[in-house]
Amino acid sequence: MASESVQQDVFTVLHGQASPIVSRWAYRASDPFAISFSVRRSSDRWIEWLVARDLVIEGLTTPTGIGDIRMAPRRIDGYDVVELEIRSDGGSAVLEVDRDLLAQFVDSTLEIVDLGEEHDHLDLDGAIARLTGSAAGPTP
Repeated sequence: MASESVQQDVFTVLHGQASPIVSRWAYRASDPFAISFSVRRSSDRWIEWLVARDLVIEGLTTPTGIGDIRMAPRRIDGYDVVELEIRSDGGSAVLEVDRDLLAQFVDSTLEIVDLGEEHDHLDLDGAIARLTGSAAGPTP
């Protein structure tokens, strides 16, 4: 059986800064439409966002996104990167992620769940049971 999840740590550049920071990208078949993107703020603290997998896939080749997260492929100082702009009430940040490494991560997610097959991996009965506090679970 194939793995049900994948995680990859990538050095990421905060736009305009010389020193890279660590970002963590994670994907689980149990949440097939989302990618978790986290940035390490200190040795023990991560800030996490959930990003639509479709947005990350599209951001590899074309500018995309509205609202809090936007992505765009760029060539900066001779490197192919994906520029990731994150906005919140507290401010905004622009991060640069190596495009090839991000594409490798995306390919790993597609080995777990193909595009168009996400619905096959959703456990809607289980999610409803968890939300409603029901112990009944799915019906046979």
